[in-house]
Amino acid sequence: MKLTRKELGELIFEAIVTMTIMYFLLMGFYLIFNQVVQSPPEFLPQIHSLWDVILFIDFIVIEYKFIILVSALLFSVFFTWWRLFRRYKQMQLRHILDELHYIASGNFDHRIEADLNGDMNDVVNSINTLVESTVEAMEEERKIEQSKDELITNVSHDIRTPLTSIIGYLGLIEDKQYSTFEDVERYIHIAYVKALQMKVLVDDLFEYTKVRQTSTPLNYTRINLGNFLEQMAAEFELESAKQEMAIEVIMESEPLMIEADVDKIARVFSNLISNALKYGKGGSWIKIVVDKVGSEALISVKNNGPKIPEEALEELFGRFYRVESSRSHQTGGTGLGLAIAQSIVALHGGYIYAESNENETKFVMRLPLEQTPN
Repeated sequence: MKLTRKELGELIFEAIVTMTIMYFLLMGFYLIFNQVVQSPPEFLPQIHSLWDVILFIDFIVIEYKFIILVSALLFSVFFTWWRLFRRYKQMQLRHILDELHYIASGNFDHRIEADLNGDMNDVVNSINTLVESTVEAMEEERKIEQSKDELITNVSHDIRTPLTSIIGYLGLIEDKQYSTFEDVERYIHIAYVKALQMKVLVDDLFEYTKVRQTSTPLNYTRINLGNFLEQMAAEFELESAKQEMAIEVIMESEPLMIEADVDKIARVFSNLISNALKYGKGGSWIKIVVDKVGSEALISVKNNGPKIPEEALEELFGRFYRVESSRSHQTGGTGLGLAIAQSIVALHGGYIYAESNENETKFVMRLPLEQTPN
């Protein structure tokens, strides 16, 4: 901590005052004692034991006068240093309190800068660490609030579009603005399709909010990952045949047993395979490649569809993100599928990321083979 001119002046003044006081105290003691010896009160010589002690001290003072003066000087210096040290510590504490008040007034980017030693330095470091943690917590809270606002905005936008259509077509029927019964059937069909879109969005939103909570309970079951993925691929045989895309499961390590919540992990692979079929237009295959790496399962869901732009890869797992919004609406996507998948993988203690180039697009995930009890 650098002393200000005012604080330095206070220390110098403190030193002068302390040395002066000590000097006059010592000189006063010496003069009073000398006066007592030279002109003792009448009663003092009559008390032989006390008078003998005084005479002995007087002898010591005269005999060792130089040593006593030097000792007194050293004592004065030590006492003065002790007083200045305490004063300096008080200044340090005052400086820290002033800095804290400055930070508390809203200057959360400010940090206490002080070159201190010992416990005071630990205190300053602890305060700076606490301020940083508080700022991070406030920033996280701000992001959460912003995230909630964005969630409400996106949900409102995605629900409003089909809801407007439903109200519009049902309004035509209510006002009898139709010519034939076929018109009524067409209006009802469009309203029904839009209602299904809203149901998909609501279901996905409900699932997303559930898996985002770290306290979400998981029902772990030990399964054969190869057999499980073969069943998942079989569920998409009809749709993949329509898209003329072959689905293949490739097990590099078999048998491979893993502990997982079957329903939730099934949702992950369902989302990944569905995305590959919806957005892998022009591709001819989907491959699920599985290998064992240490105590983890390395799983890649690949397809040879169009390349995902580099700038979109990092945003893929965000809520309601669509690489191409028009295409997503055509395919019925809510923009929550990959966000749900990422949250489920995280609940299992793993992680997922995407890579894409001209030859293939793949989603890679790592999942622990065994779950550690909490």
